[in-house]
Amino acid sequence: MFKKTAVVGLLALGLTACDSSDEVGDVSLGLFTMKDIKLNHMQDPVVTGVTCHVASIEADFSLADPSDSSISCRQTGEITPEMIAKIDKSSNGEVVFKKSKSIFFKSMKIRRIIDVENQTLMYLSYSTKETSGSFKHSLSTVPLWGTKAYGAYQGEK
Repeated sequence: MFKKTAVVGLLALGLTACDSSDEVGDVSLGLFTMKDIKLNHMQDPVVTGVTCHVASIEADFSLADPSDSSISCRQTGEITPEMIAKIDKSSNGEVVFKKSKSIFFKSMKIRRIIDVENQTLMYLSYSTKETSGSFKHSLSTVPLWGTKAYGAYQGEK
């Protein structure tokens, strides 16, 4: 049983390490640390006028990556009322991006939540583990001010 689990875990680790399609930067923390800061970009799949850049620690030869991450999101295209109409308006929002961070079921997630009162999209980056969460997180906001979506959505407060 252990061998099968270890093989599946190592395959998952390899797939994560090879997935660099959205990588835009890689900064080494030193030759002997075996850890790098990876810089990735992601475009919101529904609000396509928003791009987020995420910096996170990756340790290629470690069994667990640190939970540290940083996120910065900006408007990089049009944001329309139709896009805002499609998103989850609950106070929990919705996960728009998820990436495996270790073979022990740790993942980094980015969740979109809308602040209706201030007409602002919030993007929260955080890590989860199968048995527990992490208190480390990062937040970025994208105001709808100046977009076609501003004022178009007057949902429940």
